[in-house]
Amino acid sequence: MLIYPNIDPVALQIGQVKIHWYGMAYVVGIVIAWLLALYRARIRQGVGVSGCAIADDSRLVKVAAFTTEEVGDLICYGAFGIILGGRLGYIFFYYLLYNFPAVLANPWLIFKLWEGGMSFHGGLIGVAIALWLFAKKTKKHWLDVADFVAPLVPVGLFLGRIGNFINGELRGRVTDMPWGVIFPDEMVSAVAGVVARHPSQLYEALLEGVVLFIVLWFGSADLATARRGKVTAWFLIGYGCIRFFCEFFREPDNFIGFIAFSWLTMGQLLSLPMMVLGIWIMLGRSKK
Repeated sequence: MLIYPNIDPVALQIGQVKIHWYGMAYVVGIVIAWLLALYRARIRQGVGVSGCAIADDSRLVKVAAFTTEEVGDLICYGAFGIILGGRLGYIFFYYLLYNFPAVLANPWLIFKLWEGGMSFHGGLIGVAIALWLFAKKTKKHWLDVADFVAPLVPVGLFLGRIGNFINGELRGRVTDMPWGVIFPDEMVSAVAGVVARHPSQLYEALLEGVVLFIVLWFGSADLATARRGKVTAWFLIGYGCIRFFCEFFREPDNFIGFIAFSWLTMGQLLSLPMMVLGIWIMLGRSKK
């Protein structure tokens, strides 16, 4: 068994101002996504990161181009979608539906982002709306924008899950595996022993973050020869399957429990429409 390192969730404090690791994870994730997006945009425009022209390739001009200014705007749109959608989605899916008195008693709970509590599925809806607005503004096809953004998302997922682990939240189910983590506040008497849990946050960081990034980043290296919407479909199906699987190791929220069948969780329920939508996009674009 492994002992949780008991990391202080506050990374830096200046006077009364506290900067939490969880909040920093979002900032760093957005910055890295911006840099990766700039890199991809320059490659598609036929210019290397250093500013030197690369070899002429007629396949590159088939791809919807993004200027540096558009990349900056796109990241801003996405950031607002993540924050607003993620928080509102969490409050709606996990509090208003199941723990409304808690919100009623403490409405400021909605704004306490530093304490965690961001719904990926809510953030996905927020980002989808933001990308649609961006596509409408720039007169691009929304699937071209989604295909461009999809490989960037796992970076934020990885850092967000690390933030969850530092906060000691979204813990896994009880396990006797040798890599089970013992959280400090779950130490019990010597008679009962200690409770070790799956480090489900790290499972998700590895699968949702590292594995999904590798698949999407290298799978989208040449969108000129790919069907429109393919990368978006891969992301929806890939994340949906990974999240559905990881939920079997993650402890359901105590105020929700299992949704049905004594095993279906809210995370799994919300992931099902993602997989269906991804399959629909894949089949629909294939027919066209």
